[in-house]
Amino acid sequence: MDLNNQVVVVTGGASGIGRALCEKFAAAGARVAVADLNLQPATQVAEQINGIAVAANVGLEEDIQALVRETEERLGPIDIFVSNAGVAFGDGPGWMAASGSNDNWMTSWNVNVMAHVFAARALVPDMIKRGGGYLVNVASGAGLLCQLGDAAYSTTKTAAVGFAESLAITHGDDNIKVSVVCPLYVATAMTEGGRGVTGQDTMMTAEEAADSVLAGMADERFMIQPHAELATYVERKGADYDRWIAGMRRMRQGMLEQHPDYAYKV
Repeated sequence: MDLNNQVVVVTGGASGIGRALCEKFAAAGARVAVADLNLQPATQVAEQINGIAVAANVGLEEDIQALVRETEERLGPIDIFVSNAGVAFGDGPGWMAASGSNDNWMTSWNVNVMAHVFAARALVPDMIKRGGGYLVNVASGAGLLCQLGDAAYSTTKTAAVGFAESLAITHGDDNIKVSVVCPLYVATAMTEGGRGVTGQDTMMTAEEAADSVLAGMADERFMIQPHAELATYVERKGADYDRWIAGMRRMRQGMLEQHPDYAYKV
């Protein structure tokens, strides 16, 4: 895949995997829009890669629309849009599956799922008219498994994978390429102090994850799994769901033993 002179948008581009992707796209010759809720760090990244910075709350459709307009006015039609921004809050008091606040659940839904919908709604019609485009939606290994201690994250990342599947099925014949990225444990601010989906995953740097994304895009793979072990976990889950649930319960109990204050009291 030739990225030279391609117009690329990366949301959540000021830090973590998003920043690493911005740097690698730019190094490959792309013209990059660094989109982030926080404009100052996005501007710093943009200045380093000779890109542009755009402030955007991706959970708001009007912000996505404005991001698309500004990028296309300043750089030209968007060839690749990477919906990378995400949020995670953890379960609420008592560490119960439904204990997170309504605000946290709705923010998770809007940022982790609806942002992908908003981007597709804003981009796909014009991409079809131009003959194609590429949508890269960053979900999580939690979207194929489960994130212990964060039901909202698990639920919304699962939905993100489902929406990416719908995009690929519906618009593949329109020459809209779609990839969904499902990493496990990547060393970013979001995962600081954590241990990944299973509690024991290999820690990958943001740069390594970004390399995996670009390699997957080069092959036009739908499912990009930066961590090789994820395929094994998914296979085990599908082979015996009840056994997998039991295993995850045991893993959760181990985590509670380390953090007894998280346990709910009946």
